[in-house]
Amino acid sequence: MSKKVLVIAETRDGNLRNVSFEALAAASRVADGGEVSAVILGSDAGNYVDQLGQYGASKVYVVSNNALSSYTTDAYFQALRQAIETVQPDAIFMPHTAIGKDVAPRLAARLNLGLVSDVVDLELNGDDIVFTRPIYAGKAFEKKKVSEGIPFATIRPNNIQAGEPGTSSAERVDLPVEIKDLRTIVKDVVRKTAGGVDLSEAKIVVSGGRGVKSAEGFKPLQELAEVLGGAVGASRGACDAEYCDYALQIGQTGKVVTPDLYIAAGISGAIQHLAGMSSSKVIVAINKDPEAPIFQVADYGIVGDLFEVVPLLTEEFKKVLV
Repeated sequence: MSKKVLVIAETRDGNLRNVSFEALAAASRVADGGEVSAVILGSDAGNYVDQLGQYGASKVYVVSNNALSSYTTDAYFQALRQAIETVQPDAIFMPHTAIGKDVAPRLAARLNLGLVSDVVDLELNGDDIVFTRPIYAGKAFEKKKVSEGIPFATIRPNNIQAGEPGTSSAERVDLPVEIKDLRTIVKDVVRKTAGGVDLSEAKIVVSGGRGVKSAEGFKPLQELAEVLGGAVGASRGACDAEYCDYALQIGQTGKVVTPDLYIAAGISGAIQHLAGMSSSKVIVAINKDPEAPIFQVADYGIVGDLFEVVPLLTEEFKKVLV
């Protein structure tokens, strides 16, 4: 039976996040010929209608409100609750990002939705949507379906292939919402880091651990990431040592990344770090210690000093890519 699937799209720095397109691809996979629609929030939400249509949304609900210019839990919860109640979808997908992890449980609890978080794959089995998600820090996977209520899933970035943009256009539906009694108002946003590739969606990640020895030690990694068009990450050890900001932390208590290529430089491979990157498609480890645990999960290993190896890699990639 065809399904009406609603995708909650998300933007970052004025652009739609790639995981929004991946969520649309997931929705198309299980809609079974039904309607795939999207809802977009923000004071400039109307700017994204055409692009969402190109990636598979036949209808885009535009929730334009000044209270949604910056994310706050209360404002997004109120707006999305009203949008879901208006659309009445058969299933809901949204990105598994900081916003998704924050607001999705609240929506699910209030609207009695069946929430499956951190989904890496999904399929249609009869009328049921079967979701696949990692458990035990990525060591195993479980398949789940929602037996009661509307299925609501958050989609992990870089796992479901986004479709190629087409020429289709989406029907725009302006959706007025009432937002009141906000307990938090964002007056200003000050970023510690600016520009660069979004770590959680990066196709290539170059990470450093305690082996970088200092904040200056991250410079060779940043140069390599820039040549490759990737993002820079870090282990908790490097963050605890104040070599870099905690916004770069990858691991069980940091971000979970699944890039096409993960380069770990000076990272021993503690189980907490592996939980955040072991699902990467290709892992390259650089470490002076040939017994370092990181080599057990690496596809390619280089035993050597990162301060010698990384600049050599950078120079070789420059010859090919620049």
